[in-house]
Amino acid sequence: MARKSKKIKILFTIPNFDTAGSGKALLKVALSLNKELFVPEILCMHDRGKFFEVVKQSGLKVHLFDYTTQMKPYAKGLLNTFKISRFLKKIHPDIIHSFHYAPDYSEPLAAKMAGITWVYTKKNMNWGGSSANGWKLRSFLARHIVVQNKDMINKFFPQSKKISLISRGVDTLEFYPYTPKVDIRKKYNLNETDRIVICVANLVPVKGIEILLEAFDKIQNKHTNWKLFIVGDHKNDYGKKLIKQFEKINFNKTIYFTGKVLNINDYLNTSELFVLPTKEKGEGSPVALLEAMACGINVIASKIPGIKDQLEKYPDHMFEAGNIEELSIKLEQYMSQDSSENKKIGYKFNIHINNAYKIEHEVEKTEKVYLKLR
Repeated sequence: MARKSKKIKILFTIPNFDTAGSGKALLKVALSLNKELFVPEILCMHDRGKFFEVVKQSGLKVHLFDYTTQMKPYAKGLLNTFKISRFLKKIHPDIIHSFHYAPDYSEPLAAKMAGITWVYTKKNMNWGGSSANGWKLRSFLARHIVVQNKDMINKFFPQSKKISLISRGVDTLEFYPYTPKVDIRKKYNLNETDRIVICVANLVPVKGIEILLEAFDKIQNKHTNWKLFIVGDHKNDYGKKLIKQFEKINFNKTIYFTGKVLNINDYLNTSELFVLPTKEKGEGSPVALLEAMACGINVIASKIPGIKDQLEKYPDHMFEAGNIEELSIKLEQYMSQDSSENKKIGYKFNIHINNAYKIEHEVEKTEKVYLKLR
């Protein structure tokens, strides 16, 4: 009888699960891997954050350890890196797949010391300035690099032979058009005739939420039955600044900062129009936009890397990043339409996701990378 081949242990690393976007993407991929071929485990730095409870309940083995270190002064940095390498060696994965968003190179160096194949996903368009050397070292030490959009290839890795283009995928069993079980309208005291524009994002400056707020304010007086939902943690400095900045125009309660929610799909399915106003260097492959399209919602988004790939077939649904006037014109166009017209457009986006951006597509391509590196 032929001997069964050893399963490949994949150790996914991420700093934390405080901001559920990247963490959720990691967990989806890890749980969707072929169990006959792969054994996924997770390493993160702490157990804080609501989404960490979801991770614990997933059944995957989770390790807690501060697996990066400052590299300066170099003598201390190398010593700490060696200690990290010993910890990684105890876990003994075949491949480490890093979802860290920063230009840290202590993690790949520790993996190198431990003799473990190390891969990372490039999740944003940051590269130059003070972080340039970090990104270059991180990429040099990587056995393979997963890029999330075409612009990354052209700008960062034009000659590289160790990259794979794998855009984000969405779980269409979770995100699809349906009638929400939770009555969002009742929760926020909305009328049945009220219509909703929604933005789901981690509230940080690069997301450009103020651009959406200003564009919405320009036309809202002509569309008084429209409300704007900003879904994301607003307890940070940026979120507090936004609320204070726009409280004067919100006296008639047209803008709702909901905070962080776990039932995002209920909010999406209560909404009619989704807007993602991210600034130029803010995205790799935004899953929030994919989730909105999967729910059959009409969308508008800034014309930046990542989004340009996702909306390549729908150029009229993009606007120049930071251009408040152009966004207000797009909002006016779709807020003036009947709900039925927006629903028809949303149905086309739902089909687009099912054809090109299902989580199964992302997982299949990721598995091919792992098998190639085995």
